[in-house]
Amino acid sequence: MASSTSTVAVREWYFHLRLQEPLTPEQSDTLDGLDRFNDGRIGLEEGPGYALFSCIFKAETLTDAVAEALSFFEEFPGVLVRSVELDPQALAENGMATASVVPAP
Repeated sequence: MASSTSTVAVREWYFHLRLQEPLTPEQSDTLDGLDRFNDGRIGLEEGPGYALFSCIFKAETLTDAVAEALSFFEEFPGVLVRSVELDPQALAENGMATASVVPAP
């Protein structure tokens, strides 16, 4: 019987999830209690008028990494991700050549 093994390498992917709006105080309190957000793969960055999560996820593809990160928000009611962004540093880390922003549908 032949065994099947994947030849696609799992690697780390770097990207940002920009939120629709900054977190409310209640959402910040909820975030503190969500263990999935405290494992070092996703971290909150906030500034005047914005909030985003910097992400580092291991997966075979960028799409798989983004899908896993987005699944974290199933436990985070009322928080909407506006876009997935790759800044110049993330592009370099990911080995990509051009800037890109993928807006949510």
